[in-house]
Amino acid sequence: MAHVAERHESLVSAFEAFRKTPAFGQDHAGRDREAAFQRFIDAGFPTTRDEDWRFTNVAPIAQTSFVRADDASPARAAIEPFLFSILPAIVVVNGRLSKALSNLGDLPAGVTLREVRSSNFEVRSSANAVFADLNAAFVEDAIVLDVAPKTVAGAPVQVLFVTVARTDVARTDVARTELRSELHPIVAPRLVVHVGEGAECSVIESYATIGDGTTFTNAVTEFHLAPSAILDHVKFQRESLAAFHIANVSVRLDRASTFASRSLTFGGRITRNDITATLDGDGAECTLNGLYVAGGDSLVDNHTTIDHAKPHCPSQEVYKGILSGRAKAVFNGRIIVELDAQKTNAKQTNKALLLSGDAQINTKPQLEIFADDVKCTHGAAIGQLDEDAMFYLRARGIGEVEAKAMLIHAFAGQVLEEIRNDAVRAGALKLLDDKLQIG
Repeated sequence: MAHVAERHESLVSAFEAFRKTPAFGQDHAGRDREAAFQRFIDAGFPTTRDEDWRFTNVAPIAQTSFVRADDASPARAAIEPFLFSILPAIVVVNGRLSKALSNLGDLPAGVTLREVRSSNFEVRSSANAVFADLNAAFVEDAIVLDVAPKTVAGAPVQVLFVTVARTDVARTDVARTELRSELHPIVAPRLVVHVGEGAECSVIESYATIGDGTTFTNAVTEFHLAPSAILDHVKFQRESLAAFHIANVSVRLDRASTFASRSLTFGGRITRNDITATLDGDGAECTLNGLYVAGGDSLVDNHTTIDHAKPHCPSQEVYKGILSGRAKAVFNGRIIVELDAQKTNAKQTNKALLLSGDAQINTKPQLEIFADDVKCTHGAAIGQLDEDAMFYLRARGIGEVEAKAMLIHAFAGQVLEEIRNDAVRAGALKLLDDKLQIG
């Protein structure tokens, strides 16, 4: 292994320990891991000198010592708060599929889970990013869902990724004996969904933490939509306030396919969501909406790219943030209209509600248009609760807490109300209330 900076030492030790396990894989799988990890080492953690990371300082991640997460078997009661009990569930604990906690027999007809172990999964980066390479180096049980052509799944499939933070176990599988309290678990979840031609399905992707202590979730998600396929996606990020969460999401849409996503961030110390959607077939349609709620010293960064590669492809995007305390947020929305993508119609909106004077947001819309027959708009707005609206509600006998809750719900409603499943939408509203301690 090439010489590395000191801040990589724990990851090098964790990788070397991983290499000695059967889960590492042999032949091409092992070589792919080696290549991915070497790319990560060569590139290093991004810094604020990198334009894409200008407002997001990942030094707290780089300076933390990590170790490959242990096997864990949490009780069913510990994960139930993170599940929608009426829906089929695939549960992954510390990067490994838990059949005991999943109800795989309830998957809708036409939806198949491939049990892809690290030893026979083609480990590769799904995005040109250093954290995607780190995921490729450490991924273990990849969750691959195949939706057969013409399938109309009757219920959403939920995939829950749980990280168990432990601080009371000594480790000896690193370069030197260290207390577990000095080493924190890193997990590398990977979710891949293939939706066949003319099929329709919904996927709920959730991330949660059990226990105290720092954790690092470094996720990669891939969606592939065949012609005329429809995929509805909701992502919940509700990890602890000590968690680091970095996610790379790639979406590829074929002819006349439709992808709609709601990204909901309610937790994490540092959260970064990179999502790239490529409209690669005539008439493909994409919706990327998001809601993030942050307080304290948390940071939430959403970087989105919608690449219109073919003509007649509409897209719309609405991201909203609610910030309190000293929380910081970043939104960078990029729309690309390729030369051949005539008749493109793209709309983008970013709004932030600041509930304190110390909260901050940096927003940057980007339009890169190479075609001439297009309609593209973008807008950004940052403000506080409307004082006139508060006065109006208070004058009608509504208490301050209730009035504040009403205005915040109205602000968030555009994103949450578009969640199709009633139970999932109700769960999202409850998470909003719990996060803000309102209602």
